[in-house]
Amino acid sequence: MSEKTLTQNELKFLDEKPGIKLIKAGSYILNELSELRGTPDFYSAEFNFIEIKVVTKGKMVVRDVEGNKYVAEVGDVLIFSPKTTVIFDGESDGEAVYFKNVAANPSYL
Repeated sequence: MSEKTLTQNELKFLDEKPGIKLIKAGSYILNELSELRGTPDFYSAEFNFIEIKVVTKGKMVVRDVEGNKYVAEVGDVLIFSPKTTVIFDGESDGEAVYFKNVAANPSYL
Protein backbone atom coordinates (compact mmCIF):
# COMPACT_ATOMS: atom_id res chain seq x y z
CA MET A 1 0.00 0.00 0.00
CA SER A 2 1.13 3.54 -0.65
CA GLU A 3 1.08 6.35 1.88
CA LYS A 4 -1.76 8.85 1.39
CA THR A 5 -1.14 12.48 2.26
CA LEU A 6 -3.17 15.62 1.62
CA THR A 7 -2.14 18.73 -0.22
CA GLN A 8 -3.48 22.28 0.02
CA ASN A 9 -5.84 21.89 -2.93
CA GLU A 10 -7.51 18.61 -1.94
CA LEU A 11 -9.83 19.88 0.80
CA LYS A 12 -11.32 23.25 1.66
CA PHE A 13 -12.00 22.14 5.25
CA LEU A 14 -10.12 19.39 7.05
CA ASP A 15 -13.36 17.78 8.24
CA GLU A 16 -14.94 17.81 4.77
CA LYS A 17 -14.66 14.03 4.23
CA PRO A 18 -14.75 11.25 6.83
CA GLY A 19 -11.67 9.15 7.44
CA ILE A 20 -8.02 9.55 8.38
CA LYS A 21 -6.06 12.52 7.09
CA LEU A 22 -2.29 12.92 7.13
CA ILE A 23 -0.80 16.33 6.45
CA LYS A 24 2.97 16.37 6.27
CA ALA A 25 4.78 19.26 7.93
CA GLY A 26 5.16 22.21 5.59
CA SER A 27 2.82 20.81 2.93
CA TYR A 28 -0.28 22.77 3.92
CA ILE A 29 -0.65 26.54 4.16
CA LEU A 30 -2.05 27.49 7.57
CA ASN A 31 -4.70 30.17 8.01
CA GLU A 32 -3.31 33.31 9.64
CA LEU A 33 -5.65 33.92 12.56
CA SER A 34 -5.01 37.67 12.72
CA GLU A 35 -5.97 38.01 9.04
CA LEU A 36 -9.14 35.96 9.53
CA ARG A 37 -10.12 38.27 12.39
CA GLY A 38 -9.03 41.43 10.54
CA THR A 39 -6.68 42.46 13.36
CA PRO A 40 -3.05 42.35 12.18
CA ASP A 41 -1.43 43.90 15.29
CA PHE A 42 -3.25 42.12 18.11
CA TYR A 43 -6.58 40.76 19.10
CA SER A 44 -8.25 39.82 22.34
CA ALA A 45 -10.47 36.90 23.17
CA GLU A 46 -12.45 35.99 26.23
CA PHE A 47 -12.14 32.33 27.09
CA ASN A 48 -15.25 30.75 28.56
CA PHE A 49 -13.60 27.34 28.61
CA ILE A 50 -10.19 25.90 29.40
CA GLU A 51 -7.80 26.07 26.45
CA ILE A 52 -4.29 24.65 26.42
CA LYS A 53 -1.77 25.74 23.78
CA VAL A 54 1.54 23.98 23.19
CA VAL A 55 3.93 26.18 21.21
CA THR A 56 5.47 24.19 18.34
CA LYS A 57 7.30 26.95 16.44
CA GLY A 58 8.49 30.49 17.16
CA LYS A 59 6.97 32.35 20.09
CA MET A 60 3.54 33.46 21.25
CA VAL A 61 3.19 36.67 23.22
CA VAL A 62 0.01 37.24 25.23
CA ARG A 63 -1.10 39.71 27.87
CA ASP A 64 -3.89 39.78 30.40
CA VAL A 65 -6.16 42.76 31.04
CA GLU A 66 -3.84 43.94 33.82
CA GLY A 67 -1.00 44.22 31.27
CA ASN A 68 1.05 41.23 32.48
CA LYS A 69 3.03 39.86 29.53
CA TYR A 70 3.67 36.16 28.91
CA VAL A 71 6.16 34.97 26.28
CA ALA A 72 5.83 31.28 25.36
CA GLU A 73 8.47 29.61 23.19
CA VAL A 74 8.78 26.17 21.60
CA GLY A 75 7.76 23.49 24.08
CA ASP A 76 6.09 25.93 26.48
CA VAL A 77 2.44 25.46 27.44
CA LEU A 78 -0.10 28.27 27.85
CA ILE A 79 -3.27 27.55 29.83
CA PHE A 80 -6.22 29.92 29.58
CA SER A 81 -8.87 29.38 32.22
CA PRO A 82 -12.57 30.27 31.92
CA LYS A 83 -13.59 33.93 32.26
CA THR A 84 -10.14 35.10 31.20
CA THR A 85 -9.55 37.80 28.58
CA VAL A 86 -6.36 37.15 26.64
CA ILE A 87 -4.70 39.73 24.38
CA PHE A 88 -2.64 38.12 21.61
CA ASP A 89 0.26 40.44 20.79
CA GLY A 90 1.32 41.27 17.24
CA GLU A 91 4.96 40.46 17.99
CA SER A 92 4.00 36.77 18.06
CA ASP A 93 5.41 34.68 15.24
CA GLY A 94 4.64 31.26 16.64
CA GLU A 95 2.46 28.31 15.90
CA ALA A 96 0.78 26.12 18.46
CA VAL A 97 -1.34 23.06 18.86
CA TYR A 98 -4.31 23.77 21.07
CA PHE A 99 -6.95 21.79 22.87
CA LYS A 100 -10.35 22.96 24.07
CA ASN A 101 -13.73 21.46 24.78
CA VAL A 102 -16.00 23.38 22.39
CA ALA A 103 -17.31 22.98 18.85
CA ALA A 104 -14.73 23.84 16.17
CA ASN A 105 -14.99 27.20 14.41
CA PRO A 106 -15.17 26.36 10.67
CA SER A 107 -12.97 29.33 9.69
CA TYR A 108 -10.05 27.84 11.69
CA LEU A 109 -10.12 24.46 9.94
